[in-house]
Amino acid sequence: MSNVDITTFPTQIAQATVREQPHNIEAEQGLLGAILINNRAYEKVSDFLQSEHFSDPIHGKIFESCGKLIERGQIANPVTLKPIFDNEEALVEAGGANYLVQLAASVVTVVNAEDYGKSIKDSFLRRELIEIGEEVVNSAYSYDLDQTAVNQIELAESQLFSLAENDTAEGGLRNFSEALLESVKMAEAAYKRDGGLAGLATGFKDLDKQLGGLHPSDLLVLAGRPAMGKTALATNIAYHVATANQPDGSRPVVAFFSLEMSAEQLATRILSENTEISSEKIRRGELSSNDFQKLVKSSQELESALLFIDDTPAIPLSTLRTRARRLLRQHDLSLIIVDYLQLMRPSPGQRTDNRVQEVSVITQGLKAIAKELNVPILALSQLSRAVEQREDKRPVLADLRESGSIEQDSDVVMFVFREEYYLDKAEPVQRPDEGDERYHERHDKWIDLRSRAHGKAEIIIGKQRHGPTGTVTLHFNGPTTRFSDFIEDDRLPERND
Repeated sequence: MSNVDITTFPTQIAQATVREQPHNIEAEQGLLGAILINNRAYEKVSDFLQSEHFSDPIHGKIFESCGKLIERGQIANPVTLKPIFDNEEALVEAGGANYLVQLAASVVTVVNAEDYGKSIKDSFLRRELIEIGEEVVNSAYSYDLDQTAVNQIELAESQLFSLAENDTAEGGLRNFSEALLESVKMAEAAYKRDGGLAGLATGFKDLDKQLGGLHPSDLLVLAGRPAMGKTALATNIAYHVATANQPDGSRPVVAFFSLEMSAEQLATRILSENTEISSEKIRRGELSSNDFQKLVKSSQELESALLFIDDTPAIPLSTLRTRARRLLRQHDLSLIIVDYLQLMRPSPGQRTDNRVQEVSVITQGLKAIAKELNVPILALSQLSRAVEQREDKRPVLADLRESGSIEQDSDVVMFVFREEYYLDKAEPVQRPDEGDERYHERHDKWIDLRSRAHGKAEIIIGKQRHGPTGTVTLHFNGPTTRFSDFIEDDRLPERND
């Protein structure tokens, strides 16, 4: 063991550089003094500054107390604040009410109040950044089977993004002329765009006409019972958006979060829709030479589509937000699709035993993401079994699982309904006591109903904040799970035999 001269330790410690956390006591004192002299100084900083942003807790307490008095319409000065702080031990140690008088007396001008506030906020953000950095380092050193390195990266990214958001003043009053200008710009863009749509085109003319396209910051819910074609319609829309050229020549970017199907299954569906080859045949490899050539050609066309698929099961809301933000930074994200929201989980720390509350947290979170990223989110949803108990099985808003929160938080609620599916399962069977004539009458009626419903799908718009409700009819091809615009028989061109 080497000899160590312990007498040199105090000198080494004294010479060591001690790094203090960022703070600006002078700015805090200057701002508080300005507020105590002229309460209007508080109005300049109240939109972005809070008591916890002060490095000195005493200053934070003074700022908070000033705010409470001012918001009540009272004057905040050393005299009115004195009773509040008479029993405040920390303030007594700092000098008591005399400290308030010193703050007010030391101020020369209140003009710099906003600059002081920004300096205080900047120091706070730097302290938070240091704390996040320490957490990241400590978390990386510790080994936890439940917390992988990828999870740690996503958590750190989410914390940093939240800190960046904290530096942005949210909401606030806007001059109506600014909002009016944005509205006119949107109308101008719609006027110049083919079809006159204000939002992204879904690829279905009648649906686009009813919705006006998919609008930025909107949460759209597409619901239906199993086998109605929710995922098929969502992939149809995703494919159309991702392959449509914008007026400037660019292509929109679509993020598809598939919690139920794998990325390969979704890719197979999109290939089937695009080539009109049954997905069952593609999976089994029952392809002719011509079919295979179609698949190769279609896959080459789809390679250029900016469609990103995330098939993480039971993805937490926070992870979805982080990955969507990342994609937005890397590309100009245009649309997010979630299939489906009942399979999502709330962010860590937001789990509850009440499933209705969990779904409420998820729908509120999805709406917040849509507004934050300024993109439409199309979220698929299951329906309750109550639909199956009714004679008319067309869904209504009350059929949504955990319907209260979904209906409340969404801007648009649509239902997929295919009467053909239910008719196929309801083919009449001759009863023992029923005559042939009566049976054939019922069977013929069933054949007529099924013939009229064949290949039809109804998109029922049950709620729309900025447009009418109603029903849009589409054509549905079962083997290829492909939706397309519906054309009535009397609108078809005449055939020349």
